Amino acid sequence: MELDQIICGDNCEVMRQMPSESIDLVVTSPPYDDLRTYGGHSWDFYGVAWNLKRLLKPGGVIVWVVGDGVVDGQETGTSMRQALHFQKIGLRLHDTMVYEKHSFRFPDETRYYQTWEYMFVFSNGKPRVYSPIEDRVVSRAGEKVHGTTIDAKGNRTSVNHVQRVMKDIGVRHNVWKYAGVPGAGTKDRIAYEHPATFPEALARDHILSWSNEGDIVLDPFSGSGTTAKMAKHNGRHFIGIEVNPEYVEISRNRLEQGVLF
Repeated sequence: MELDQIICGDNCEVMRQMPSESIDLVVTSPPYDDLRTYGGHSWDFYGVAWNLKRLLKPGGVIVWVVGDGVVDGQETGTSMRQALHFQKIGLRLHDTMVYEKHSFRFPDETRYYQTWEYMFVFSNGKPRVYSPIEDRVVSRAGEKVHGTTIDAKGNRTSVNHVQRVMKDIGVRHNVWKYAGVPGAGTKDRIAYEHPATFPEALARDHILSWSNEGDIVLDPFSGSGTTAKMAKHNGRHFIGIEVNPEYVEISRNRLEQGVLF
């Protein structure tokens, strides 16, 4: 299996040629609910899910960044059905995380502004790697805290042996907010040529959280190559799969850039 490349082709066909249990981490954002045309290409969710399950090493992780469209006045719920299917084929729904976006669409007049997407974290058994990002300022820094338990009847009991002094900086929570992607007037104009690029920092933070240096990171919807680029710049191997040759060229150009956070 040749590493560190962007492959132009149908993701299911390409993944069928890859050896089982060969991938440490998947970070991807599939097209959802036909909100973008992506050059008129379609994709097979069930085929992709089956292939990802087969390719994932024991302890490997899939980060699936996805949202829902609104059709006939209601949200489709596609993302939740996809999450339940990954569970059905044997993966753990390890965490349901949220990507809070800086920019968003104007909604219709009957609903609140939609400012986030799911970041489902699936794992093949217990995750092999977890390196939590610590960048949260702790408001109770220096205080001594202890835990409590609540039984089935609602009785609360102090757990005195679980005591600790709060640190100044703590582990990030599972809602991650990013300022969005660079616009057409910035020095990452190449990425702007793709209609749905997610922030480089989002890909980087998941890569750092769920993989080690030298691991293999796959993105079966490589798009503009954000996951591949961040894997490369953080000491991981990468494989990107993209059916649209124009996006493949964007990806290959971006892999020659520096990192823009």
